[in-house]
Amino acid sequence: MAILEKFLAQVVKDVDMRLDELIPASGVEPKLLHEAIRWSVFAGGKRIRPVVMCAVGNIFGVPSEQLIATASAVEMIHTYSLIHDDLPAMDDDDLRRGRPTCHIQFGEATAILAGDVLQTLAFKTIAEDDSLSADIRIALVALIADASGTPYGMVSGQQLDLEGEGAVLSIKQIAEIHRQKTGALINASALAGAMIGRARPDEVEAISQYATNLGLLFQITDDIIDVTQNTETLGKTAGKDLASAKSTYPAHLGLDRTIEMADTTRIAANAALDRLEKDTDLLRQIADYICQRTK
Repeated sequence: MAILEKFLAQVVKDVDMRLDELIPASGVEPKLLHEAIRWSVFAGGKRIRPVVMCAVGNIFGVPSEQLIATASAVEMIHTYSLIHDDLPAMDDDDLRRGRPTCHIQFGEATAILAGDVLQTLAFKTIAEDDSLSADIRIALVALIADASGTPYGMVSGQQLDLEGEGAVLSIKQIAEIHRQKTGALINASALAGAMIGRARPDEVEAISQYATNLGLLFQITDDIIDVTQNTETLGKTAGKDLASAKSTYPAHLGLDRTIEMADTTRIAANAALDRLEKDTDLLRQIADYICQRTK
């Protein structure tokens, strides 16, 4: 895992540097808004989506400088979703990554605006990335907008998740919520790396199958750690899903079967890579890493 750890550290460093360049400094007016954005963006996230994008781009021979802007844009989209997800009208959480959530620290109105800015700045970042051709930039904007919105993207998944609170959902319904809320942006990240790398259609299909399973795996492990770890370890409120009466995999299957499901999903993700005539070891390590994570 030493190679993966080095890769993770480098992607986090590169993305953080680019985000620091792209986001106005906290001293720029309106100061409170920019402080709120930076509070959330630089809270110590795992940067899984940029890591997946850069790893896929890597196997298709894309230089890192052609990936970092789009990877940073995806992280902005993800962070905006977390800010809004934590709001009282949504999941109503006070803690994120071991610190007060954006609306607790800066107020609800400023938190909403911080999320709004991150979403618009993300698409501006892709549109102005002159390291990529115009046709690729247009395709990336469409891909990420589709994965972020509705009817099959992150926002629609969030709506279904809210509607499902207190209801008894089937495993199929839970999987659909997570395919949209969590998986869509992870899948788009992988596809973006393949798109920038000018992958063939059959290669794109293999990457999509890998990433679809990876997104599901991420959510399964999220459900597992929500019931097995404490708030201090997680950096967010432990047991929140149970308190919110959400339908989760452990609630339906029990913890042991959910852990088995995670490993089965990891195997399926890695099996999709067998169709690629490339060195996919890094992508396999990412799936293993997600399966084993504890926070």
